[in-house]
Amino acid sequence: MEQSASSTLTGLLRRAADTFPSRRAISVAGKFDLTHSRLQHLVDIAANRLISAGIKPGDVVALTFPNTVEFVITFLAVIRARATAAPLNPAYTAEEFEFYLSDSESKLLVTSSEGIKPAQAAASKLTIPCAAASLNTPEQANNEAAEAEFTLSLSHRPDSDSNSDHDSLSGLTNDPSDVALFLHTSGTTSRPKGVPLTQHNLFSSVRNIQSVYRLTESDSTVIVLPLFHVHGLICGLLSSIGAGAAVALPAAGRFSASTFWKDMIKYNATWYTAVPTIHQIVLDRHQNNPEPVYPKLRFIRSCSASLAPAILGRLEEAFGAPVLEAYAMTEASHLMASNPLPEDGPHKAGSVGKPVGQEMGILDETGRVLEAEVNGEVCIRGPNVTNGYKNNPDANTAAFRFGWFHTGDLGYFDSDGYLHLVGRIKELINRGGEKISPIEVDAVLLSHPDIAQAVAFGVPDDKYGEEINCAIIPREGSNIDEEEVLRFSKKNLASFKVPKKVFITDSLPKTATGKILRRLVAEHFVSQK
Repeated sequence: MEQSASSTLTGLLRRAADTFPSRRAISVAGKFDLTHSRLQHLVDIAANRLISAGIKPGDVVALTFPNTVEFVITFLAVIRARATAAPLNPAYTAEEFEFYLSDSESKLLVTSSEGIKPAQAAASKLTIPCAAASLNTPEQANNEAAEAEFTLSLSHRPDSDSNSDHDSLSGLTNDPSDVALFLHTSGTTSRPKGVPLTQHNLFSSVRNIQSVYRLTESDSTVIVLPLFHVHGLICGLLSSIGAGAAVALPAAGRFSASTFWKDMIKYNATWYTAVPTIHQIVLDRHQNNPEPVYPKLRFIRSCSASLAPAILGRLEEAFGAPVLEAYAMTEASHLMASNPLPEDGPHKAGSVGKPVGQEMGILDETGRVLEAEVNGEVCIRGPNVTNGYKNNPDANTAAFRFGWFHTGDLGYFDSDGYLHLVGRIKELINRGGEKISPIEVDAVLLSHPDIAQAVAFGVPDDKYGEEINCAIIPREGSNIDEEEVLRFSKKNLASFKVPKKVFITDSLPKTATGKILRRLVAEHFVSQK
C-alpha cells in the first residue's frame, strides 16, 4: 500500500469523527459521554497545549494513568503533535519508572491530576518535567460533556521558545513513518526490549482488527484491560474509535467484576476482549453470582495467553456467544492471527486462527518454510510489524532473519490453515530429550471441573535435565488435593508429561496484563521446595 497521510492512525480517527460526529465515542461509566467530534476537538486542544509546552515532533512523552478519559485524550494528542507516546504501568516502582523513563528518553511525564508519586520521583531524579492532565466536566451524570475543558498543568516547561496556544497544529501533518507509540516487551526471558511502532504500523493493525471482527459504528465495548499495553489500547480502544464505534471505561479506572455486566448492558455492548485470567474471573462470578440477564454479544475475544478449550467451551455455554481466540504481540502492533466470526468460517478451540492482514510462515532453523502439521518457529512480515527494537542490534539480528520477524513461538498450521501454538521456544520443557508443551499440560489440568487456574513449568532435575511441575488454584468450595491432580493427569496425559509435583495455591504471580509468566511461577514455587 502506498503510504500517505491517509495511512496514519491519526488520519483514520479523524475520518471516523468526520463521518460519525454525533455518535458516542467514549463513556466514563455512569458519568458522561463524549461524541467522536467532541473527542477530536479535545485532542486538538490537548495537542496544542503540548506543543506550547515545548513538545516537538519525535519527542517521547511518557504517560502513566489508570484507564481514564484523560489518558485517551493525552495519548491521542501526543501522536497528533507528531511526538511519541510511551504509556507506563502506574503500578511500577520508582526504580522501574526510572529505567523506563530513561530507556525511552522521555522529554515529559504526564499523569492524572492526582499524580503518581513513584513516577514523579523518578522523573524528578532524571530532571524530566512533569505535567498533570485533567478534564473538567459538568456535574450532571450522563451528560454529553459539551462544556468539558482539558487542562495540562506543568511543574516546569521543557526547553522551548514556544508559548502560544494558537494554531500550533495548523502546519503539522502526521506522517506514516512517525513513531507514534513506544512500548517495552514484557521481558519473559530477558530485560524488556523497547519497541517503536509507527503511525502506519498502528493504522495497519487497526484496519486488520476492524476487518476480521467486522467492527462498525454500531459496535460498543467495555474496556477491561489496561491501556498501557497493546491489547487494550489497540484492539479495545483504537480499533473501536477508528470504526466510529463506542467504548466505555469502568468508573473505577480498571476492570471490576462486580460492575462489568452492568456496564456491558448499560452501554449496549456487542463484544469484549480480555485475557484468559479475566475470562475465568467472569466465569467464576457467573457460576457463583449470575446476572439476571446477559447482553446478546456478537462475539467474545480472547488473546495474550493460551485459552484452554475447556474454558472456551464454558464461556460459550454461559454467555451464548462465539469465543474467538487470537494471537498477538507488541512487535506486531498487537494482532497477528485470529479465529473468524461464525459467518466467515469455523472457529476452533485450541487454535489461534488464521493470519490477518500479514504473511505468516512456519520456519525451520535454516529459514525454510515448513509444510502443514510440522512444528517450527512462527514468523511474520507485514505493514503492522515494528521496524526493529530501539538501540538493540543484537536483538534485531536475532529477530529479523531470512526476511521474516521471528516471534520466538513454536507452532504449526493445520490442513485448514489454522495456527496452533505449541509454546514459547524457551518455555518448552526438555525432559530427557522429550520436548513437552506446557500449554498442552495446562489445557488438560483446566479440563478438571475442580481446577480454576493451572500452569505447568519446567524445573531443573539431576536425572532428566528438566522435570515438569505444576501449580493450580482450586475452584471455590473444592478440596482437590495433589493425589487427585496426579490421578487425573495420569489418565489424560502420556506418562512423561505427568507433573512430578503439584503446588496447590490461592494465587499465581502475573504481569500487569494478567499474563502468567511461567518463569516467574517456576521461580516462586521452586524457591518454596
